[in-house]
Amino acid sequence: MSKKSVEAAYKLACERYAELGVDAEAALKKLVKIPISLHCWQGDDVRGFENPDGDLTGGIQTTGNYPGRARTPQELRGDLDFVFSLIGGSHRVNVHACYAEFEKGKKVDRDALQPEHFKGWIDWAKKNGLGMDFNPTLFSHPMFDGFSLASRKKKIRDFWIRHTIATRRIAAAIGKALGSPCVNNVWIPDGFKDIPADRATPRKILNDSLDICFEEQFSPKHMLDAIESKLFGIGAESYTVGSHEFYMGYAVKNQKVLTLDAGHYHPTETISDKLSACLLFVPEILLHVSRGVRWDSDHVVIVNDDLLAIAQELVRLDQFKRVHIGLDYFDASINRIAAWVIGVRAMQKALLFAMLEPIKLMTDAEKSEDYASRLAWTETAKTMPFGAIWDKFCEDEDVPLDTAWLQEVKTYEANVLSKR
Repeated sequence: MSKKSVEAAYKLACERYAELGVDAEAALKKLVKIPISLHCWQGDDVRGFENPDGDLTGGIQTTGNYPGRARTPQELRGDLDFVFSLIGGSHRVNVHACYAEFEKGKKVDRDALQPEHFKGWIDWAKKNGLGMDFNPTLFSHPMFDGFSLASRKKKIRDFWIRHTIATRRIAAAIGKALGSPCVNNVWIPDGFKDIPADRATPRKILNDSLDICFEEQFSPKHMLDAIESKLFGIGAESYTVGSHEFYMGYAVKNQKVLTLDAGHYHPTETISDKLSACLLFVPEILLHVSRGVRWDSDHVVIVNDDLLAIAQELVRLDQFKRVHIGLDYFDASINRIAAWVIGVRAMQKALLFAMLEPIKLMTDAEKSEDYASRLAWTETAKTMPFGAIWDKFCEDEDVPLDTAWLQEVKTYEANVLSKR
């Protein structure tokens, strides 16, 4: 589509939205400022650089073997550079501790990691004007035997406590270097495959371990602690120590950032409904936006009802300063670059769609108990010319329209990915 055609369609669409009291231009200005944190592990199937060909453990599983997986820090960051050229808006990058970089012969274990092991990431983020987020990696390691911070074995538990403490220091250094708070998200895969006889003890151990991990204080200008629950995992189908109730209680008591992952609940639960409730009691929320198909399967995010519900609640709450948006999925069955681009654009489309709803008409109808009108305005929004506003966003951000970016990815695959 030509620029002239985009502008003409945009002008007509703006007029349609204005009839509903919606300012499309203001929505675009707001969208471009909302950062989305891209997860580096989509590019290499959660392998990291410690042992890239090792097996994944701790309930982590990647399906598919599409060619072109990133094998080195340079390849992974090069892929991310290309992704950023295809998506508009403001962005961050999310890195796991297993993506540390070591000089030859100077590899250290996870409990001895230092900020220097992430200098390559920090320098790259600074060069590209990106913020960074971080995660301790409490899986795919010989010291994980089904339990980490909740282990009854002191040797194992202490190792992971040291690791988590190290990652908090690294995250604080990242935030200080980049001038933007780094969210350090703690997730553990600890649990039982079958029904436990004692559910309480591992949770008491986890509580005590987290207390030790969080003893050292850091400026919130540099680092924010987040804790993430999960319903179940592979090998932990019957019981997970870090349940939603556990972390909700811990976050409220200790005023930590609560992480809500779209794939970590029952299939009929949606995290959109949790946002307004949780924000009453915790200081901030970290979203891990994923797409679970029947279970926490980490499919690529698409514009579906669940994603739209998340975006609508975010826009209606208008709490973007207290909610951090991050993506968390990994699909090795398709082109990994395309997976990133589709997911980011889907999140942005959902946010833009929500910003273009006639919110005032809907809320005014609700306040007057005119629920039929509320429903009618909700339905009206679904057939408005949203696509023309999205095309204008892409045009303004100098990124390809949806009909064009895929060909650029295929060219990149032929010239770069196919040669790995």
